[in-house]
Amino acid sequence: MKARVKWAEARTFVGTSGTGHNIVLGTSHGGGGTPGPSPMELMLLGAAGCSAYDVVSILEKSRQNFQDVQVEVDADRADTDPKVFTRIHMHFIIKGRGVSDDKVERAISLSVDKYCSASAMLAATATVTHDFEVIEAE
Repeated sequence: MKARVKWAEARTFVGTSGTGHNIVLGTSHGGGGTPGPSPMELMLLGAAGCSAYDVVSILEKSRQNFQDVQVEVDADRADTDPKVFTRIHMHFIIKGRGVSDDKVERAISLSVDKYCSASAMLAATATVTHDFEVIEAE
């Protein structure tokens, strides 16, 4: 796997994945808005995306009638450099008809504890927790 990050200006960078996808990232410099997500925000998005991907796949295999999967992530970082993540909580929201709580709990546990390499790496410095809610669709 390869990637490249190129400085654009100020604190703005363009990342290019090995598959050719681009993303603007950066932080504010001297006030003002940010040009895109920060590298640390991208790490949280990566963990949430990795887990969401697993959960969708597992729920499909278990023939659950879901329509939507969302992951809300909340995290804390250390106060001192390198300011690693110390706590990460993922809240999964599954919407569907007749979706089994047990199947959702199993899917999330398999993802977070076994399959998702992103959350496994972050768990080296952070306590990673999760919970979920199932919303019955009309």
